Amino acid sequence: MSKAIKETHFSFPGQKGFYKGKVRDVYMFDKELVVIASDRISAFDVVLPRAIPYKGQVLNQIAAGFLKATADLVPNWVTATPDPSVTIGKRCEPFKVEMVIRGYLAGHAAREYALGKRIICSVPMPEGLKENDEFPTPIITPTTKASEGHDEDISREAILAKAIVSEEDYLVLEKYTRALFQRGQAMAKEKGLILVDTKYEFGKADGKIYLIDEIHTPDSSRYFYAEGYEENQKQGLAQKQLSKEFVRQWLIANGFQGKEGQSLPEMSDELVENISDRYIELFEKITGTAFVHAETADIAKRIEKSILDYLSN
Repeated sequence: MSKAIKETHFSFPGQKGFYKGKVRDVYMFDKELVVIASDRISAFDVVLPRAIPYKGQVLNQIAAGFLKATADLVPNWVTATPDPSVTIGKRCEPFKVEMVIRGYLAGHAAREYALGKRIICSVPMPEGLKENDEFPTPIITPTTKASEGHDEDISREAILAKAIVSEEDYLVLEKYTRALFQRGQAMAKEKGLILVDTKYEFGKADGKIYLIDEIHTPDSSRYFYAEGYEENQKQGLAQKQLSKEFVRQWLIANGFQGKEGQSLPEMSDELVENISDRYIELFEKITGTAFVHAETADIAKRIEKSILDYLSN
């Protein structure tokens, strides 16, 4: 089995800080961030016990491609991708909201709808929809960024009332979110996919708003296969998804949903390899290009060298 990188412990010249996220290791400098996409995998807000070979590379390269493809719409934080698992970019002050946009009644919105709710984040949802039906127009349902645990729904009105984001900035975030989603849906359509919903994160540096973090990856987005979508809706069948939903389903089948008192199930070598293969399949379907396996003999050394080479230039 190929090797995976679960965590990093580098010390770079000029480094000012370090932050370990669920799946990313972030090295902070005065004006830049060095972000390493590890092979950790999370579900139900919990990091699973084993890393997945090539997962970090898959997410990093999908995000890099979409950030490049949308740079004409929205300025983004990226300055370099010196390694398949590394992105380097502008250090921004993040807004404390995630801009979630939904084109279809799926996931969290569908669960709320099934409970009889017709308003989410102060945004009305039409009557008479079935799960996975398309909304007349995409809806923005922001969440607050939680330092721990689950992010929480919040309305535009509450964001402004609590001064989490200024009205001037928030209008820009909404405009950028809609433009990015429209572009993402068009790009997905070219690959026979439907971009169902996704989230964007933004930050500010030197008075300017930038798109930060990853975009349109299977970890931050939900995709359906376009082929069969209409027929499945007519027959009330589940849609074929392109996301990490299959990992969640495996956990649920093994008695884990992140609830108190539940234990994470064991992950076999076969399962880890299967998840790795699925992520590579996701990459090839979303990008329309063949996946090129990066060298894994000594991943940490490869990553460290690529970053040091960048920093020395």
